[in-house]
Amino acid sequence: MKIGFYPGCSMNGGSREYKESVSELAKVFDIELIEIPDWNCCGATAAHNLNKELSLSLPARIMALAEREGLTGIVVPCAACYNRLSVTRHELAEDQDLREKVSSIIDLKYEGTCEILNIIQFIDKYIADRLEEKVVKPFQYLSACYYGCLLVRPHSILKFDRVEDPQSMDVLIRKAGGKALDWAFKTECCGAGMSVSRTDTVARLSGNIMKDAADRGAEVVVVACPMCHSNLDMRRPEINRYLNEKIEIPVLYISQVLGLAVGIDAKALGLNRHMTEVNLPEKAVKDTAAESPKVSKTQKLEV
Repeated sequence: MKIGFYPGCSMNGGSREYKESVSELAKVFDIELIEIPDWNCCGATAAHNLNKELSLSLPARIMALAEREGLTGIVVPCAACYNRLSVTRHELAEDQDLREKVSSIIDLKYEGTCEILNIIQFIDKYIADRLEEKVVKPFQYLSACYYGCLLVRPHSILKFDRVEDPQSMDVLIRKAGGKALDWAFKTECCGAGMSVSRTDTVARLSGNIMKDAADRGAEVVVVACPMCHSNLDMRRPEINRYLNEKIEIPVLYISQVLGLAVGIDAKALGLNRHMTEVNLPEKAVKDTAAESPKVSKTQKLEV
């Protein structure tokens, strides 16, 4: 099957491993991701703080281009991009005059016919039912699923999972053979776009998230947003200085976790691109051949 794909700016830059892992995972399930031609930035955080028409026109152009290609759905793995496209689709559906004005600005016909899916919704819709049968190496780690704030808010528009205690990513972790941690920081803000301008704030907010995960015994933090990954992973030195302790828990994208479970090579999933090394205790697993011997020491995944 084919479905539209919007990588956004981050997945062609600092979060290449996210794009790589989503693409590799889709291949396993015979899904062809069609990258929207001539796509543009969605405006992310900045546009809707400066100019409302611009903030709607940028996402509307992306969706209009997808419609022109005959696509009926778009996978948007970045939580910020997903939020902007979904909010724009909602606002233009509610206001015909605004929709016509935006169509004029972008010089493209916009009808709002494309379904917008975040990475978890995409997996739920097209992969989840077949996931368990594809698992060859269960991801047997205690995982702290971190949803962040943009993936579930505003609930009145996105209508995706529960705002305070979402469960959809937890369910996928269990399908992959892992254990999902019950913890308090699932949707707390990591500092988002303040990573450069207010690194101290990001260190504090992300530090509180990582501290709670570590205190509860998490072996890995799982995310579905490139900004969340950047703050929890790249800003680990600042986090550790803020906490005055060294936390080495790796941060993986949900697509990387599922990719490992279905047997995709770690390097193909981009695990070698992380700032915090992906060191996980090797565990005995059953595959179609035999049960692997138990190994107690911690080893770096081959990337």
